[in-house]
This record gives sequence, C-alpha cells and structure tokens, in this order.
Amino acid sequence: MSSVTIKKVETRKELEAFVDFHYDLYKGNAYDAPPLFSSEMDTLRKDKNAAFEFCDADYFLAYKDGRIVGRVAAIINRRANEKWGRKSVRFGWIDFEDDIDVSRALLQSVEDFGKAHGMEEMIGPLGFTDFDPEGMLTEGFDQIGTMATIYNYPYYPQHIERLGGFEKDNDYVEFKIFVPNEVPEKMVKISELIMKRYNLHVRTMTRKEIKEQKMGHKVFHLINETFKDLYGFSRLSDKQIDQYVDAYLPFADLNLIPIVEDWTTDEHKLVGVGITIPSLSRAMQKCRRGRLLPFGWWHVLQALKFHKTNMVDLEMIGVLPEYRSKGVNALMFYYLIPWYVKYGFEWGESQVEMESNANVQGQWSYFHTENHKRRRCYVKKI
Repeated sequence: MSSVTIKKVETRKELEAFVDFHYDLYKGNAYDAPPLFSSEMDTLRKDKNAAFEFCDADYFLAYKDGRIVGRVAAIINRRANEKWGRKSVRFGWIDFEDDIDVSRALLQSVEDFGKAHGMEEMIGPLGFTDFDPEGMLTEGFDQIGTMATIYNYPYYPQHIERLGGFEKDNDYVEFKIFVPNEVPEKMVKISELIMKRYNLHVRTMTRKEIKEQKMGHKVFHLINETFKDLYGFSRLSDKQIDQYVDAYLPFADLNLIPIVEDWTTDEHKLVGVGITIPSLSRAMQKCRRGRLLPFGWWHVLQALKFHKTNMVDLEMIGVLPEYRSKGVNALMFYYLIPWYVKYGFEWGESQVEMESNANVQGQWSYFHTENHKRRRCYVKKI
C-alpha cells in the first residue's frame, strides 16, 4: 500500500493544480456547479484577495502513486477570531478521493498549521469570509448545487465521522422556493400597508448611482451591519468592498437587486437590499474546466443577459435590525416576483441559512418551498 504525501502549494503552477483538482474529481457530475477558474485563482492568491489583510493561509495537495488525490486550504481569519473570542484555524477548499488515508492526511496538515500558529481548534469547511462557500453537504446530494455553495460527494461527511474528534459546530439548511405566477395577495396587502405606514420605498439602483454616488459601497456597508452577528462573520474591509463592487455590479441585472429606502429621512436612508442573480449552475457545467474560453462565456452570457435558466439564486437579503419587524423582506419580493415571472424563473435557491434562524426562514411562508439541502460546519479541538 503506497503512502500519502502532503505538499504545500508554493508556486503558481501548483496553485493552478490545486484549483484544477476539483474539475478532475467532479468531471461529469450532474449536481456539482464548478467554480470559475479565474475567480478561484483570484480568491486564493495573496496578491489578489483583500481578505489577506486579516487572514493567513496555506494550501496543501495530497499525492499518492505520483498523482494528486486531494487538496485543502488552512486559513486563519484573525478578525473573526478576535470578534468571536476563538482561536480557530479553518479548513476550506477540501476535496479528496474516497480514501480515508487521504482525508486524514489533509486534515492533519490543517491541524499542524493551526498548532504552529497557536490555534486551539479546527473548524470548517469555511473560507476566508462569509462570501466564500461554507459548510459540508450532508443532505441533498441529488440536488444541483450553486456557485455560492459547496457540492461534495456523500462520502465526505462519512470520512469526517470516521476520523473522530469532530463535532457539529453549526448546521445550515437550504430551501427550494417555487416562484408563484403572481405576487400573493397577502404579500400585496402587507407591502402596500408598510410602504404607506413607514414611508418605505423599494426600487432598483441605477448604473449612475453605483458609479457617482457609491451606491454599491453603501449596499455592502449595509451587509456588514446586517450580517455582523451571523456565525463566523467578519466585517468586510473597504478594500474588499471595492473588489466586490468592481467584480460583480458592472455585470449584474439591477432589476434583480432591489433596495429599500426610508423616505422619512432626508437622505432616503438605505435599510434593506436583496441580491439575486440568474443561476449560473448549468452554464458553469458547460464551461470546460471552469474556463470562459473558448465557448464558456456564451453559456454564462445566455444565463446572465438572456435569462436562459429556470433558476434564480437568492444570494443574500440584508435588512437593518430595527426594520426587520416592519415587513421589509416581503417588500423586496413584492418587487421581485414580477421580474422573476417575466424572466421565466420557476424556482429559487435560498442559499445557506443557519438552522436556528427562524426569522430568516419565516420569510418563505408566502411561498411553496422544499427544504432540500442541509450542510454542516465541524469543529475539533487540536
């Protein structure tokens, strides 16, 4: 029996191999939504990702019989550790063949990295921040994934259980939300009532506002405020916000990103935002190894520009705490549903929601839904 060898990623070529391993392991899988190669590279490169202002990381490849059989990232988010009073090393980007010796060696490399930096526990799967995929899929292996989440084979959590020492740290649930043919009557009544009672207005941003009035930056500052108490969250820096605004908003369909403002204030205070995008899952499956060239760009364009998908990803909904009891969430879907119907979306993906977050899950009461996925973050003392 040959042994497993762990090698730290040190060159660009090795980093490319680290990213490419996922495409090899999941080639032809009907449910995996492969990430974009260039986006993965930018996230993992220390000279590209602003999260390295407050994160440390190393990446490891597992070899057996001269070939790559696994990968993992070891990450320390100093800002999150300080906020939550923990000494955690995160494991992310973990993929491995169905070989317990491989998964054991990969997680041991993360543990060793954590100990060398004075950490006391290992948690994951987590990325640098909440804007990276998190949580290992434990239910819903026959459901298509999204670009914002992790898809993994059923044997992944089985390995975690077999290795021992790992416990549940947090569970997430995900919902399939079916788009109605029209805005539900109850939602119409509530939305019109709260707009009148609280002088709230829902609308879309304009390109001019994003460029000249920094509206995109205001949106991400709002997200910082609304997500600050969520599991593992660390506040986005100004440099990170610049990256997200520049990377995503120029190409976004702004009809699918409503904002809610309080017009009782002179500055029309931003109090809520809903970021939704046409699903790119099927389009990415048609991109060879996550590349846009030679023909991948066409499939992505078909989904983003021409809405050639029946799915919409509900990336995030942020509402200031003092406005959550005023029906702002309903107001955003009051605005969005007609656009979903116009674009031909049949159902949406809620993305990850903490299983204990009843308030967030309550917003789906207007819809027919299925709780079709569950995922877990594990913790182990080291």
